[in-house]
Amino acid sequence: MTKTTKNETQTTDQAITLVIGGHGKTGRKVAEKLTAQGRPVRVGSRSTEPAFDWNEPGTWLPALEGVDRVYVTYYPDLSFPGAAEQVGAFAEAAVAAGARRLVLLSGRGEEAARISEEKLKASGADWTVVRASWFNQNFDEGFFLEPVLAGVIALPTADAVEAFVDTGDIADVVVAALTDDRHIGRTYELSGPRLMSFADVAAELSKAIGREIAYVPVSDEAYRAVLRDHGLPEDFILDGRNAHLVDGVEEVLGRAPRDFADFAREAAATGVWAVPSS
Repeated sequence: MTKTTKNETQTTDQAITLVIGGHGKTGRKVAEKLTAQGRPVRVGSRSTEPAFDWNEPGTWLPALEGVDRVYVTYYPDLSFPGAAEQVGAFAEAAVAAGARRLVLLSGRGEEAARISEEKLKASGADWTVVRASWFNQNFDEGFFLEPVLAGVIALPTADAVEAFVDTGDIADVVVAALTDDRHIGRTYELSGPRLMSFADVAAELSKAIGREIAYVPVSDEAYRAVLRDHGLPEDFILDGRNAHLVDGVEEVLGRAPRDFADFAREAAATGVWAVPSS
């Protein structure tokens, strides 16, 4: 029996699933869903014990002890320089340590992310790639929380549209890929059920919150400066590359993806967007 730590649960007949970034938007939900199924989970992050740090390869093997499958999320982003080399080196280390099943969270329409995908596949793992783009949860637990609280979402997106996808749907697909052999060797692209502009997003948020959330167009350069200030890649912007729906959620789960309006309604009910009255 593999020893346990405060970050994992353990049964005698199952090895551990390592969830890298298990405190993040998708990783947290993957860990919760696996645990609810009675599957042992280890969260891998810099704050856990054992710790996991992408920039410290010495932390990888301790985190992989007793692990037979891994949900691989890369921080800060697969488009960053050096990401593919780190993902490839980790995948090889994971397979050598006995973790055969690797599920990688990748990006829709991100050519740089494809290099990381190929590096992971070359490790000899039983792999699945899950490609997603803009999350619904970017608005209540991510980069856009502060703008929503301020009532103004400023972006240079013009008329570009995106099929925002819910992290709950991503997590359900990832759990299926981690636990069902039918998904080995498959690449799934995920989207929500409709294409939305940021004006559409602002309208849905306004309706759910009960106060006006405005979309205001700004110049590319002004927005890139904001991205740099937040340590985000400068291509973190809608440019039309994903302006089409895909059916990965329905293909894997046999149901339609969650709509943004449902997300906004439920998030508003938590009070996350409430502002003190003056």
